[in-house]
Amino acid sequence: MAIGIAKRAKAIKPSPTLAMAAKAKAMKAQGIDVVDFGVGEPDFDTPENVKQAGIKAIQTGFTKYTPAGGTDELKDAVIEKFKRDNGLAYEKSQVLISCGAKHSLYNIAEAIFDAGDEVIIPSPYWVSYPDQVLLNDATPVIVETTEQEGFRISAAKLEKAVTAKTKAIVLNSPSNPTGLAYDRKTLEEIAAVAVKHKIYVISDEIYEKLVYDGFKHYSIASLGPEIKDLTIVVNGVSKSHAMTGWRIGYAAGPKDVITAMANIQSQSTSNPTSISQKASVEALRGPQDFLAGMNAEFDKRRTYMVERLNRMPGVSCIKPVGAFYAFPNVSKLYGKTAAGRTIRNSSDMAAYLLEEAKVALVSGDSFGADAYIRLSYATSLENITKGLDRIEAAVKNLK
Repeated sequence: MAIGIAKRAKAIKPSPTLAMAAKAKAMKAQGIDVVDFGVGEPDFDTPENVKQAGIKAIQTGFTKYTPAGGTDELKDAVIEKFKRDNGLAYEKSQVLISCGAKHSLYNIAEAIFDAGDEVIIPSPYWVSYPDQVLLNDATPVIVETTEQEGFRISAAKLEKAVTAKTKAIVLNSPSNPTGLAYDRKTLEEIAAVAVKHKIYVISDEIYEKLVYDGFKHYSIASLGPEIKDLTIVVNGVSKSHAMTGWRIGYAAGPKDVITAMANIQSQSTSNPTSISQKASVEALRGPQDFLAGMNAEFDKRRTYMVERLNRMPGVSCIKPVGAFYAFPNVSKLYGKTAAGRTIRNSSDMAAYLLEEAKVALVSGDSFGADAYIRLSYATSLENITKGLDRIEAAVKNLK
């Protein structure tokens, strides 16, 4: 048999968000002043009490292997969190701690997808969803949603997309990249379709704590026992507690699915970092008051960024209700030219803004929505102002 790379590996693209971040960092290393709107991580520091819990873990020797699926202490803290915040009751056998929410999602894909399965993914989508499906020999079925629909898949669209091969639907609320979220009524309607056809719901709720304008987050698993039995909820401490580098995510769901995920994890990564698990216990059980301050700051930045974008010629931006992303429509600028280049699509727009305006962001085609670009406002208001000034000037130069 000839040597070579597996077909599944060849089908996968590098993460566009990480690629853009790497390019921006390379330019900064050359001394170029780049404003980076590309990276999806809070610019706030991890809360001090959480850092101290990590330090204490090191000092007391909590630096060895833990059970592959996470410590009982952290599982208990996660169970308490689900009960307190979402009205959901789980046992420890229904919870798995992993190396970030992305790892949790990949474990799910490995545990439940087979060749021939179809997985419904509403677009715009987070970049890793389709590739994780492909890596596990299943087929992503992309269902387009529109700005007019609030970028939410309707029950009618879901029903139309379901086939005998459908294994799951992936929901992300609040959403990366749109910053929009599912209201309770829409979730109830989606749940009814999922229950009717007995398909899994993979509910990515990593931005749950970052919501604005009085929006109330609902977990679809909380809407009744039948949908709970079909839902795997994914969350973590990365976004809510500014702990992206600590790499702790978690999933909760049907015992057989979680057991399969735990078995896979035991043969791939083994346990998440012991130190990070101790810190995450403190994150979930300790004071939560810092969240109000972080959200208030994000809210200011959100309002400023969206208002500025909507004043730019040819740009329109719906106001997000969660996460820390703006997702403006820039398609009216397509066909225009500046600096010897014609802007034909979102990739051209992202390249133009990086090279000419020295602003890094992510093209919408990465998320299955080529009319848009994504900007993160998880950076200082000073940076946001400077970056938007540059974008505005670059947009005005397009003729």
